[in-house]
Amino acid sequence: MKIERLVLGGGCFWCVEAVYSNVKGVLSAVSGYTGGARANPSYESVCTGATGHAEVVDIEFDEDIITREELLNIFFGVHNPTTLNQQGADRGTQYRSVVYYEDSKQKEVVLSAISKAQESFRDKIVTEVSLLPKVFPAEGYHQNST
Repeated sequence: MKIERLVLGGGCFWCVEAVYSNVKGVLSAVSGYTGGARANPSYESVCTGATGHAEVVDIEFDEDIITREELLNIFFGVHNPTTLNQQGADRGTQYRSVVYYEDSKQKEVVLSAISKAQESFRDKIVTEVSLLPKVFPAEGYHQNST
């Protein structure tokens, strides 16, 4: 078993968590917040957009079963990465499309996945690609939406 981590945001974390919770090889999918300035943010504070955090899902997966590339392909298929700070009716920086990486190898994989996904979109992909900061798990009532 080769356990890896992928943290991404594609709008409301409930929708993203629900998708990945049902993917073979995903060991856990935890809703949370990251990318902002405030430690231990609450859902209410993140919803204001003032904290700078994005709603994300912190995914632990077995790379012997599913690869990072395959998980990213799913990501670009289940949300619209061409809309800035918006997914459907959800608007604000907390709903931005974002993929976090922990090292340069992961960053290369993310950038390659974006390049490949761009072929499926007429509009430019605006997904943020950033070094992974501390992830704060969301409140218990936001977990296990499936």
